[in-house]
Amino acid sequence: MVALDYAYAEQAEALVSALQGIPCYMKVGMQLFYSAGPQFVARLKEKGYQVFLDLKMHDIPNTVKGGAESITRMGVDMFNVHAAGGKTMMEAAMEGVDKGLQAGGLRPVVIGVTQLTSTSQAVMNDEIGIAGTVEEAVVRYASLAKSAGLNGVVASPLEVVRIKQACGAGFVTVTPGIRPAGADIGDQSRVMTPKEAFTQGTDFVVIGRPITEAANPREALESIIASVN
Repeated sequence: MVALDYAYAEQAEALVSALQGIPCYMKVGMQLFYSAGPQFVARLKEKGYQVFLDLKMHDIPNTVKGGAESITRMGVDMFNVHAAGGKTMMEAAMEGVDKGLQAGGLRPVVIGVTQLTSTSQAVMNDEIGIAGTVEEAVVRYASLAKSAGLNGVVASPLEVVRIKQACGAGFVTVTPGIRPAGADIGDQSRVMTPKEAFTQGTDFVVIGRPITEAANPREALESIIASVN
């Protein structure tokens, strides 16, 4: 999954054009979606891309239900909610998906955000106020997401094995915090290379800056794919 972390649609469209023909998901996050809106998502779909809408909904259940309904009608392939919102909120998201599908269309994969890959154990313990290890918190959230009917979770690649053990091999894992060998880790604190992440058993890796900030983004993505193969 290529993270289109841009401020404007024109920047993202330039990258999409540069990567034309390489099969991959396109991840649209908050900055780009708030700038370019559903119209940009529609253009990606028209080009044949699968789209992960990364808005991390976290609100009262009824609000999340409505948001999930609207997102489903948009036709994205995947979206996420914060597992920290609780089981009732996540169940409401799935109800929203069902309602959004009444007009037809594609059922999106719905995943729960466990702990952000920028979150260290010290931050989780001392600032967020969650005791224990990051891995324990992630697996607990993953199990809660599964019980609420979600299809999978977002987590760092370091927790994939434990998640699959707890929730089953078919429970989808989407792993950001991916950095090719030698790349700057930036603001991430729990990272792996793409090959290492797939070796752990993850289903999707999300890569942004190593592609979007590369001098030659197409060459960077092709190199990543070659390293995995």
